[in-house]
Amino acid sequence: MTFPLLPAYASVAEFDNSLSLVGKAVFPYAADQLHNLIKFTQSTELQVNVQVESSVTEDQFEELIDNLLKLYNNGINEVILDLDLAEKVVQRIPGARVIYRTLVDKVASLPANASIAVPFSSPLGDLKSFTNGGSRTVYAFSETAKLVDVTSTVASGIIPIIDARQLTTEYELPEDVKKFPVSEILLASLTTDRPDGLFTTLVADSSNYSLGLVYSSKKSIAEAIRTQTGVYQSRRHGLWYKGATSGATQKLLGIELDCDGDCLKFVVEQTGVGFCHLERTSCFGQSKGLRAMEATLWDRKSNAPEGSYTKRLFDDEVLLNAKVREEADELAEAKSKEDIAWECADLFYFALVRCAKYGVTLDEVERNLDMKSLKVTRRKGDAKPGYTKEQPKEESKPKEVPSEGRIELCKIDVSKASSQEIEDALRRPIQKTEQIMELVKPIVDNVRQNGDKALLELTAKFDGVALKTPVLEAPFPEELMQLPDNVKRAIDLSIDNVRKFHEAQLTETLQVETCPGVVCSRFARPIEKVGLYIPGGTAILPSTSLMLGVPAKVAGCKEIVFASPPKKDGTLTPEVIYVAHKVGAKCIVLAGGAQAVAAMAYGTETVSKCDKIFGPGNQFVTAAKMMVQNDTSALCSIDMPAGPSEVLVIADKYADPDFVASDLLSQAEHGIDSQVILLAVDMTDKELARIEDAVHNQAVQLPRVEIVRKCIAHSTTLSVATYEQALKMSNQYAPEHLILQIENASSYVDQVQHAGSVFVGAYSPESCGDYSSGTNHTLPTYGYARQYSGVNTATFQKFITSQDVTPEGLKHIGQAVMDLAAVEGLDAHRNAVKVRMERLGLI
Repeated sequence: MTFPLLPAYASVAEFDNSLSLVGKAVFPYAADQLHNLIKFTQSTELQVNVQVESSVTEDQFEELIDNLLKLYNNGINEVILDLDLAEKVVQRIPGARVIYRTLVDKVASLPANASIAVPFSSPLGDLKSFTNGGSRTVYAFSETAKLVDVTSTVASGIIPIIDARQLTTEYELPEDVKKFPVSEILLASLTTDRPDGLFTTLVADSSNYSLGLVYSSKKSIAEAIRTQTGVYQSRRHGLWYKGATSGATQKLLGIELDCDGDCLKFVVEQTGVGFCHLERTSCFGQSKGLRAMEATLWDRKSNAPEGSYTKRLFDDEVLLNAKVREEADELAEAKSKEDIAWECADLFYFALVRCAKYGVTLDEVERNLDMKSLKVTRRKGDAKPGYTKEQPKEESKPKEVPSEGRIELCKIDVSKASSQEIEDALRRPIQKTEQIMELVKPIVDNVRQNGDKALLELTAKFDGVALKTPVLEAPFPEELMQLPDNVKRAIDLSIDNVRKFHEAQLTETLQVETCPGVVCSRFARPIEKVGLYIPGGTAILPSTSLMLGVPAKVAGCKEIVFASPPKKDGTLTPEVIYVAHKVGAKCIVLAGGAQAVAAMAYGTETVSKCDKIFGPGNQFVTAAKMMVQNDTSALCSIDMPAGPSEVLVIADKYADPDFVASDLLSQAEHGIDSQVILLAVDMTDKELARIEDAVHNQAVQLPRVEIVRKCIAHSTTLSVATYEQALKMSNQYAPEHLILQIENASSYVDQVQHAGSVFVGAYSPESCGDYSSGTNHTLPTYGYARQYSGVNTATFQKFITSQDVTPEGLKHIGQAVMDLAAVEGLDAHRNAVKVRMERLGLI
């Protein structure tokens, strides 16, 4: 049996944690507090009950049903309802767990096992008879009951519902304190036939694993409840405060009774060497099964030797995920009882490794299972698409790219290809968004919950460097910004050009008199705190720091935070630090990937929380940006979902083959998930071959040739007949970078509808936009140029509107406002104009 008491609270905010050992609580139902109630239920191991205290009208009933379904499906144990309302709810929600609140004379009409709540004032004999020998749970409620009433009721097997403010864990109270000691309520339910008056007590952990057998007295029980620790009765030494001398203390989590009320179970959190005096976890020997495996894996998480299989599983996310899927498939294919048991054990092992890796305990898994068992809404139960039929094995294998041989794009003649072949050629490398989000979420959650500690651990894990602090604060040491003069001049020139172009984008306040006496305005304000992500990985990109930092400074952002992954020695590239100094950055976060995005989105002990995050990155960075943007608790927006780089070049027979090849390769070297597309307009095979030769000859001379080779393998040349056809295809693709290496290139710019940035003519390589021309190189990729602009000054601003309405203006628009408000049924809106117009004598 559970603790014979149900504390009642006025709200979740008033929950008294010292009463958590009772194991349950009841809160009033309020539609506007539903979110808080569900959040509390999901975060606790208590049995959470809800009491609908007020009457419910017919209009409110449907809302109540919807809300009760949400509560049940999110782990609420039972709902206390007046008899008539409970009967209506049970008809609408099959399996609804209700406690019928009723009077004594109505109990006979209810099912014999239905839980009931009746007034304390009911005759004690009736209350006891309602329990049906223990098969029915009976609650008693009252706001005026005395302690003697409560204890006598408990002794009869009834559970009192008591205002939590009347309860206390203390047991030696001054006479003027009129609270009910929780220990006395518990003791009223206990019996013992032992001559010494002690109660046999089983001690168990939160997993219900038995630790040992002890004895309790009335005094030790009261003292255990008061101190919230393991306190027992030694038959030789009196009160025994467990761990007082050994250090193996216990936190008391809960107290339960057996069915006869003559044996207790203390649920504890054991510390130190364990419960047993032999320095073991339990007096009953070592744990087995899942618990034993969990303990082993948690130990190996910290102590597994380098190179061991378990260490590899913890360190290699791809390997671990592959093993989980592999074992799940093998379990699905197993047929015999022995094979199913074997494969299930394997799956449990790898699932527990994943749990241990991310700090998830079996207790948390079991709590989720318990919550699922409380759901009353049944899902249809269909599998996700892709799991109901066999998938071709070859689809999951990446295309193999030869490490030697000619480097050339795939070729398609659009006039001879099917629409599907063209569509396939223009399809970007597949981003496994769902799988990436699964990998990113625990990283983001870790940083959000653990701050700097998580940031340092993840930097050590992913960047291979152990840092003492995750932040380099301004002013930045001069010795960290030592650069050759030519590099410094190049950065200064680039900053100056980017500044000029972005200052030109600043707008004056817009003011329009829409009608006499009504002046509407629109004005810009900088976003106060901005986080700028500077990629690292396969290439350090200090140019991104100036492309983001300069517009932020131009816009007037008050706080600029850089984030960039450190090198193996823990330092940053001096170019990035120099730019940070030039734009007045507050600090540089020494981290990359999803962890850097999370740190800027949520803030840590040393990293300021940012209002908006900017910058390109790989698919993990993009996933993290989109994740934090969708989390309303983060209150953080992003510039755009900027992923792997890409270029589309439109070239004709007048284009220089070396120029075209160099533009294709300048994007191909970014990464293997980049993509380059060439649209060859009305070219002969010989003309196209010259470009292909130039691509190969230049590629093999590049230091990053292996990256280029893999990128080119999923890139394509498409031969088209006309410029119009090429531009239509380009608009369909919506490239990040569009290069026009065609005759009279500037005359075709008007036909460009979707592109991040356009590079016009033979002497406008994409590299100029990447560094020094003045435009911004942080651009939408993956087709998002159809919806997004590249970073610009306005990206670092928000625009506020205002309206100034005079009495004359109200005369012109007031009646229209009232008429529209009336149409929408918003009388308060209408009245806000009406009272003013009446005051002015306009109506």
